[in-house]
Amino acid sequence: MKVIAFLTQKGGTGKTTLAASVGVAAQQAGERVFLVDLDPQGSLASWGDRRDAEASAVDKISPDKLFAALIGLEKAGYTLAIIDTQGVNTAATAAAMRSADLSLIPARPSALDIEAARPTMGSLSRLNRSFAFVLNQIPAGRSARIQDASRALSLLGVLAPTNIVQRNDHQDAIAYGLGVTKHDPDGKAAEEIRQLWQWIKRKLEGKPHGEASAVA
Repeated sequence: MKVIAFLTQKGGTGKTTLAASVGVAAQQAGERVFLVDLDPQGSLASWGDRRDAEASAVDKISPDKLFAALIGLEKAGYTLAIIDTQGVNTAATAAAMRSADLSLIPARPSALDIEAARPTMGSLSRLNRSFAFVLNQIPAGRSARIQDASRALSLLGVLAPTNIVQRNDHQDAIAYGLGVTKHDPDGKAAEEIRQLWQWIKRKLEGKPHGEASAVA
């Protein structure tokens, strides 16, 4: 079983929304997915409560039980666990970092978000854990601000080649207990999430993958 974690020591970067939609896209692509909510706020678990019975499982787990829970999930036949974390440095965040095969650090194209990503990157580097940045909630179209953010994140580490544009589909999907690939399968948001999942999967499998400063 592979484990990915969405984390950064800043709130409002879209960790939960990305975790939900990537989980749905992965399930549609054939993975057996379990989503783990380590955030005391419980937003991912609340999203899970709105899902239908056939959807991928979601549950809140305390940090001290995470390692045992992941072992149990693997024994139960799950192929992918996705961990959502709080936007601060906590015991839960540290547990997620240690558990994840790949940690994804969402950042919006702003100086504050990029600066806020540095402590998370530093913690992961000290633990010798694999990580990548995801440029998230970007405005549609090309702009110097997006290009500058892409360059800055690429200098700090690996940047996923698919930017996630801020679109209403993301908020609408969360409200209905869906991922964007279920809410509007033919929409641009769905295509971006599918591309992001395909890149994540290749990276988890150790296959060659593009890593670039993609601009919408």
